[in-house]
Amino acid sequence: MPAVSKGDGMRGLAVFISDIRNCKSKEAEVKRINKELANIRSKFKGDKSLDGYSKRKYVCKLLFIFLLGHDIDFGHMEAVNLLSSNKYTEKQIGYLFISVLVNSNSDLIRLINNAIKNDLSSRYPVFMKLALHCIANVGSREMAEAFVQEIPRILVAGDTMDSVKQSAALCLLRLHRTSPDLVTMGELTSRVVHLLNDQHLGVVTAATSLIIAMAQKNPEELKVSIPLAVGRLGRIVIPAASDLQDYAYYFVPAPWLSVKLLRLLQCYPPPEDDSVRSRLAECLESILNKAQEPPKSKKVQHSNAKYAVLFEAISLIIHYDSDPGLLVRACNQLGQFLQHRETNLRYLALESMCTLASSEFSHEAVKTHIETVISALKTERDVSVRQRAVDLLYAMCDRSNAKQIVAELLDYLETADYSIREEIVLKVAVIAEKYAVDYAWYVDTILNLIRIAGDHVSEEVWYRVIQIVISREEVQGYAAKTVFEALQAPACHENLVKVGGYILGEFGNLIAGDPRSSPLVQFNLLHSKFHLCSVPTRALLLSTYIKFINLFPEIKVTIQDVLRSSSQIRNSDVELQQRAVEYLRLSCVANTDVLATVLEEMPPFLERESSILSKLKKRKGPGLLPEQEDSPKDKNTGVNGTVESASLSPLSADLLGLSSTSSQSSSSSAPRGSLLVDIFADNQSPVPEAAAAPVATENFSKFVCKNSGVLFENQMLQIGLKSEFRQNLGRLHVFYGNKTSMQFLDFSPSVVCHDVNVHAKSVDPVVNGGAQLQQMFNIECISDFQEAPSLNIQFRYGGTLQNIGFKLPVTLNKFFQPTEMSSQEFFQRWKQLSIPQQEVQKIFKAKNPMDMDVTKAKIAGFGVALLDQVDPNPSNFVGAGIIHTKTTQVGCLMRLEPNTQAQMYRLTLRTSRDSVSQQLCELLSDQF
Repeated sequence: MPAVSKGDGMRGLAVFISDIRNCKSKEAEVKRINKELANIRSKFKGDKSLDGYSKRKYVCKLLFIFLLGHDIDFGHMEAVNLLSSNKYTEKQIGYLFISVLVNSNSDLIRLINNAIKNDLSSRYPVFMKLALHCIANVGSREMAEAFVQEIPRILVAGDTMDSVKQSAALCLLRLHRTSPDLVTMGELTSRVVHLLNDQHLGVVTAATSLIIAMAQKNPEELKVSIPLAVGRLGRIVIPAASDLQDYAYYFVPAPWLSVKLLRLLQCYPPPEDDSVRSRLAECLESILNKAQEPPKSKKVQHSNAKYAVLFEAISLIIHYDSDPGLLVRACNQLGQFLQHRETNLRYLALESMCTLASSEFSHEAVKTHIETVISALKTERDVSVRQRAVDLLYAMCDRSNAKQIVAELLDYLETADYSIREEIVLKVAVIAEKYAVDYAWYVDTILNLIRIAGDHVSEEVWYRVIQIVISREEVQGYAAKTVFEALQAPACHENLVKVGGYILGEFGNLIAGDPRSSPLVQFNLLHSKFHLCSVPTRALLLSTYIKFINLFPEIKVTIQDVLRSSSQIRNSDVELQQRAVEYLRLSCVANTDVLATVLEEMPPFLERESSILSKLKKRKGPGLLPEQEDSPKDKNTGVNGTVESASLSPLSADLLGLSSTSSQSSSSSAPRGSLLVDIFADNQSPVPEAAAAPVATENFSKFVCKNSGVLFENQMLQIGLKSEFRQNLGRLHVFYGNKTSMQFLDFSPSVVCHDVNVHAKSVDPVVNGGAQLQQMFNIECISDFQEAPSLNIQFRYGGTLQNIGFKLPVTLNKFFQPTEMSSQEFFQRWKQLSIPQQEVQKIFKAKNPMDMDVTKAKIAGFGVALLDQVDPNPSNFVGAGIIHTKTTQVGCLMRLEPNTQAQMYRLTLRTSRDSVSQQLCELLSDQF
């Protein structure tokens, strides 16, 4: 065994820590630390005969000083020297110092690697573990290259101790995450997989984590792990199989290993072998049965462990989507959690049931819980749980319950949180359009949406109702009558005025026979709203007035008086002035036939995918929007567990007949106006399927503060993105969805980048119709950069070469690490960054509503730590973080000052590098 040094208490260190704790002020603490640093520096420089104990003591002091937040720029060589000691305590402190303070690009790495190599070949397990922990903590590519062949051999060696095997597996997992291209098992793969049968559950747990990571990258290579994982799971969860008392956590046998095994199985489709499938079904049945048993302990740890295994088992059942009995049982089990006192359980139950609702086997079972979900929507305190309740109501909706769900959501909308109102509006609009029992109900629903939540009704919603009314003759009279009645309310939202102006301008003649809605009454009603509206709405109303001249010649003089009034003819807005002048002239010189030709009714809109559904997909991201079908369909599940083309199916609107029958883009255009230029501009033909796709940049800025969503979409291709970043490294998962029924051939994505290293995994050159393809990109930030990497995609569709190019949302703020600071630390550092070049300040107008919660979410999504109670003004937002690149680290302080009265912001950024300040300021200011 390695020698243990005497006097391990290190009295000098204890005295120093006591002195620091007794300091009465920050200045006294800094003074004491500076004194100690000077003493340690002199000892390291002057005393060449320092023994190991003294070096260890001084290195420990340096570590403690570093943990207090002070920079340490010496002592690294002394820590490296400790690695050659035969005493465990000295070697331990040396490795600890290196793991915390040595940069992966340090010149000392080679010396450290030599010491690690000696310890890995040592006969002492404790030395081997220290070396493995150091490799895992530093995780540099140079270390990976040096030891990636040695560590797997240690892992599978027959004479390696169990504790060392655990460390080796976790070390290899760390290297697989940082340098996946270097970690290849090769002929050792089968031996690593067979660690699932190891006697020591700690080894099995560590090995399972490694196998999961490897299976996600190379599923076929690790497919042999399925029967072993099922067998090990059976020995844990089936009571009669084995006695695991030594590995029970609050009466739950090996819960964390069970969770990992279930997660590993989710990397694959259901087992092909009947015996393995039967054994797995038995395991899942056992887990569901245990959830029904009375708790064996009242401790929260017991319920946490028990439910962790249960929810992972339910995730596996949902992933397979093949056993009706298990799916219904899982649904019933989740239904019991909907009224549980634990908020987390209610949230998880709702989230899992959203997925179950899309399965044909469990959809009806989910619907039985509709009353409970509605109750949760109205009584739940936590907004995130209410959000999931809304999602579940949307997911369980079909033709049998659409009216009830729409009524409940409209009722809840009046008191709903502002953060989820827009999403509720979109979902109600989609449900109303898809499951409309008649046109009157659909029109009433949309008008109610505008009345209740007008500010949150996006343009896509009121565009859509106009498109439907224009395309369906039987609803036009009812729509005109209903919108006329709605406009008589004392306070009308501007969106209602837009809808009313457009519909009455087209179909006001259908209700003009009633004296209560005569032409003059209609005109006076609309014109009474004119002065309250914005410029675009006034422009629309002027177009309605010229339409009225064509529909109702008897009020022509009244309308001409309005058009020639000084407020219109001399309007400061060029658009309004031009419309008034041109419409007045048109009404004076054109005869009745010309007017009737120019201002005839709009033709029906081309059939296309609902723009509302398209917007909802973009909010949810690829694969997150439940399919809306009368009978949920089977989905083709890939090897990696993703649902292929889950978000690519168009909206099926039977009654309204708005199915996607053309190849037009899913982005629907606005309703057409009545100007001559508008009329001629709308005589457009559908876009050919083989047309070259445009360059897409519109979604780039949306990803500055978020990491997932739809990056690009046109009539052929949908591209979704999920990303994660840590320090100077990142990983992007890009999903390419073929929206057509034909194959994409020679599919070839390529990346162009500067100051950022991008390693792309190769993809299949053929993408089948309706299929989804995933590609992974590993990102390394070399230095601060201005230009994001470009992704260029080429493929052949129908014999035509298609080219798509756009920027990947890899911006400098993605490499932030949040930094917590006290108020004193923040302003001290703020004063230090006082050089004019280090500060960038921008004052700008708010483009979006100034909501405090939304602002907090965007700042947190930007990457900095949001510091509470730092700024004297509680309305201001303060943040701090560090940009990590391969060559350097750049500290950043941020201050955002909103002025709600003026609808303005002042953003100030201070960093140690002027180019970083400017870049971050431009990125963040664009989000508000």
